[in-house]
Amino acid sequence: MTVEIRRLTGPEFAVLSPRLVEIYIEAMDYDPAISQSRTDVWRREITQPGFTGLVALDGDAVLGVAYGYLGAPDLWWDRQVRRGIREAGGPDTDQLALMRDYFEVAEIHVRPGHQGRGIGRKLLTSLLWNAPGSHALLSTPEVDNEANFAFGLYRSLGFRDVLRHFFFDGDARPFAVLSAPLPLPGQGLRSPA
Repeated sequence: MTVEIRRLTGPEFAVLSPRLVEIYIEAMDYDPAISQSRTDVWRREITQPGFTGLVALDGDAVLGVAYGYLGAPDLWWDRQVRRGIREAGGPDTDQLALMRDYFEVAEIHVRPGHQGRGIGRKLLTSLLWNAPGSHALLSTPEVDNEANFAFGLYRSLGFRDVLRHFFFDGDARPFAVLSAPLPLPGQGLRSPA
């Protein structure tokens, strides 16, 4: 299997969104009934400053998706994380700085049958290479002892806890919110062309 990571334009991402949301639903074990509402959200998010969307391809088969953009206080996810920080007794100085300048990894998903093969690592490192912001922030469902491919990947790339066992409005599962300074370890800035 030869996996290619391909950057999508905003219009390409919008057209492919229904297929990409299927991967999200499968990987997160969500009810397929949310497909259309999630597709609508993903299509709107292509207009966010710093939007970057990627797919992992094996030939014509889409094995994974990742996208993100600059975080901002007027966005739902940012407001949720700020609420969690307040509920945990913050914000402290570091949290204030973090929330002022970050790239939100909105989604990163690999089809379950293809996880553990390095596809998520390729997607995430490609997404964050030269990403705007001083940090990357993401959320992932909590699992016992962090025993899944997602936590292993995030920890190996230097992601640390911001919030643990946090409940986003509308989701019954607890999530971890993690951050990593940018650039990631081993990633330098793109050299001038």
